[in-house]
Amino acid sequence: MGHSIQNFDALAESEQRRDALAIAEAGYEAINIGNALRRKLKIENAALQIDGHGVSINLQNRKVFFVGIGKCAFVAAQAIEQLLGERLTAGIAFDVSDLSRSDVDNNCRHLISTSRIEKIVGTHPLPNEVNVQATEHILQFLSERTEEDLIIMLISGGGSTLICAPEAPMTYQDEVTLFKELTAKGATIQEMNTVRKHTSRARGGGLARAAFPAEVISLIVSDVPGNDIAYISSGPTVRDASTIAEAETVFARYDITPPANTVFTETPKEEKFFERVTNVLFLTNQDALAAMQGEATRLGYTAEVVDDHFSGEARTIGHSIVEKLHAAPSKTALLYAGESTVMMDTPCPSISGTGGRNQEMALAALEDVRGDELVLPFASDGHDNTDHAGAIADAVTIAHARARDISSVEYLAAHRSYDFFKTTGDALQTGYTGSNVSDLIVALKL
Repeated sequence: MGHSIQNFDALAESEQRRDALAIAEAGYEAINIGNALRRKLKIENAALQIDGHGVSINLQNRKVFFVGIGKCAFVAAQAIEQLLGERLTAGIAFDVSDLSRSDVDNNCRHLISTSRIEKIVGTHPLPNEVNVQATEHILQFLSERTEEDLIIMLISGGGSTLICAPEAPMTYQDEVTLFKELTAKGATIQEMNTVRKHTSRARGGGLARAAFPAEVISLIVSDVPGNDIAYISSGPTVRDASTIAEAETVFARYDITPPANTVFTETPKEEKFFERVTNVLFLTNQDALAAMQGEATRLGYTAEVVDDHFSGEARTIGHSIVEKLHAAPSKTALLYAGESTVMMDTPCPSISGTGGRNQEMALAALEDVRGDELVLPFASDGHDNTDHAGAIADAVTIAHARARDISSVEYLAAHRSYDFFKTTGDALQTGYTGSNVSDLIVALKL
């Protein structure tokens, strides 16, 4: 069986590296959405059963539709169509993954082919006109359903950007401006999505309102620390408790003035829109962490899940992980899941480049890591703001940097983590994974 990490063998230059990569592989395998759907969803006696969640939905004499949103949508669409067969009437999968990209191999394109489910590629992390048009198409598709219909939704990370439906005169360009400012100030995902819910008719319960009065089963794949379903893809099928006033408070907190055309709209609060909606927290980073812990234990490490919802500045987290490794006994594996941020407040005009939060964390850890220690932060979706999924910080990386006469300190100051690890050859490459449950970290001490 092939590796999820495409350059596994090239990176495995030491026994410790091979162990770290094997642990990361176990995490990737556990969160493969196609495998999870095939494992947990079954049809018995004309009823859809969801193992482990106590859900059973009658399919007899009903039209069944599918709507997938986010980075798992295409892979999920293929699995759902395969499971339901002729029971599936139609569907739409709205994903961020361009299947024509060079890093998506032909086998993958074949595996996620569908005949009954329309596939639409949107943009991420910022929206464009395609996202707006696709969102309107999905809202119309849902509004045409009847009380007898069943809609299976798959909601996953990346959906907030995709389902962009602002009220005029606000446009997607205004949203781009708005979120660039929030990102630069280090706003949390919860703060970001509080604002998002009040700037799109599809978020904050908007898809549930559009689907009313049909029955909806929403399978939610979490990429949000803490797994609060109200914030995953901005909760399109969840009754929202936040208000416009709370969204406006976020801007005040960071001293940001929204674009002049910004229109805040209240999310649907009426109970009737949610009475026939069942939200299932289907897959989380806990699935990845459990598999990673099991693999680390199998390899002879004392494995500890330190944090399943870390947040904060990437380089600060990188330093703190190495400090914990310093104090740990030999044969320790520390495991983490969550989402960091990169503060762009230390520009270096002489050097500029590209990076990602996982690579930035690895680059920061490289400053302190000792010869028997390794830190491997990586993105579960395989895309750390670049075509790298993450990077390894260890003695091998230090040796590679010295051989190429490049300074981790200079590259970190300029947020050039991508350029650094591309030069040293220590970045993970996975290509399209179809998974997204937050970022993950493996930290090992021999």
